[in-house]
Amino acid sequence: MLGGVFKKVLLVLLVVVVIQNWGKIERVFNPSQVVSEQTRASARVVLYSTEWCGYCKQIHRFLDQKGIPYQAFDIDKDAQARKAYEALGGGGIPFVDVNGTLIREFSPEKITAALK
Repeated sequence: MLGGVFKKVLLVLLVVVVIQNWGKIERVFNPSQVVSEQTRASARVVLYSTEWCGYCKQIHRFLDQKGIPYQAFDIDKDAQARKAYEALGGGGIPFVDVNGTLIREFSPEKITAALK
């Protein structure tokens, strides 16, 4: 009986360790998603989004997890941001301007590629 409890405790600890180190594990299995420190420093990323958009929240999370600096504008709440978004062609959200490359969807792969 004690062995079963011990196995469960070890499993919980393993899960915690994996969650805490997910970024390192992800880089091993998906090196194309790795963003270098130099790339982060020179990144010019502008995110046009809304509060209610689920994909917008995922892009916020992705950029935060990768440590990529960005400016975020809510086009529902900011009239100037709405004008800038429309001037770039709009066409849906999330809308990301990465170093001049316009990405009109949730695509971590395209964002990473545009940063290089």
